[in-house]
Amino acid sequence: MKFKDTKYGDLTGQTYEGNINVSDLGLTSLEGAPEVVKGSFYCYDNRLSSLKGAPEVVDGSFCCYNNRLTSLEGAPKIVEEGFYCSNNQLTTLEGSPEAVNGDFDLFNNRLTSLEGAPEVVEGDFYCYENNLTSLEDAPKVVNGSFDCSHNDLTSLEGAPDVVNGDFYCYNNQLASLEGAPEVVEGGFYCYENNLTSLKGAPEIVNGSFDCSHSNLTSLEGAPKMISSNFDCSHNNLNSLKSSPKIINGSFYCYDNQLASLEGAPKIVEGGFYCLHNNLTSLEGLPYSKRIDSDFSENEVREYLRLKFPQYFI
Repeated sequence: MKFKDTKYGDLTGQTYEGNINVSDLGLTSLEGAPEVVKGSFYCYDNRLSSLKGAPEVVDGSFCCYNNRLTSLEGAPKIVEEGFYCSNNQLTTLEGSPEAVNGDFDLFNNRLTSLEGAPEVVEGDFYCYENNLTSLEDAPKVVNGSFDCSHNDLTSLEGAPDVVNGDFYCYNNQLASLEGAPEVVEGGFYCYENNLTSLKGAPEIVNGSFDCSHSNLTSLEGAPKMISSNFDCSHNNLNSLKSSPKIINGSFYCYDNQLASLEGAPKIVEGGFYCLHNNLTSLEGLPYSKRIDSDFSENEVREYLRLKFPQYFI
């Protein structure tokens, strides 16, 4: 079934005012679609293997997810809102729109490269659950969140310079954070990798930082300031040296091999969680509103009372 066989008829070369929805009709071709759509274009849940015949300009969103696409050749050149092509069989982004002024969603495809991606994405850029081995050719600026988790990445070289939302690179094969964005305005999530240090991490993270389950033996390179939580649990740390000095949320360092808390943050605004380590002393423990450790409540309270008498007046 072709687009021109739907209720819209043959709109080749025309401008259509409003949204077009031809989803879940068993379409195999977009032949007959208009040239310009003054709204959104929905062709998801079909049997499309090509976008040939698609509109050139879409003033809303373009949704072609859940099809059989292997290429984006024929995709609109300009999409004023989001472009959604997830759950296809894409191996390349060649043919991608030149401008996407909303989200660019391409998760769960077969991509090995981001060649062909636009340089600037005004919303989120989701390329998780692909076969990516490199971030070369990724957008330079993402004004939403960037998610490249669940791939085969060994390096972040090529990642966007600026991400104005969250940055997700967890569940890859990263041995280093070199190449990570210099600016991340949201959280940074690099857990479940093969990291041994945090060299290359952004200096300032305006959200949470999660590097848990990553084989870390050192926190060298950790951000200087975290606006929310810092999670370095489930690693192989024997020292908290190089921890951020100020944590505006909670600090999680449980399930490591810590023999001391020396080097811990000076200020933790939330909770401090250091269970399941090899601690023999509370020296280095910062004052915190909630503390979970292998020491008794009385031991913790007495330590805090002696170390921080100003809080017990």
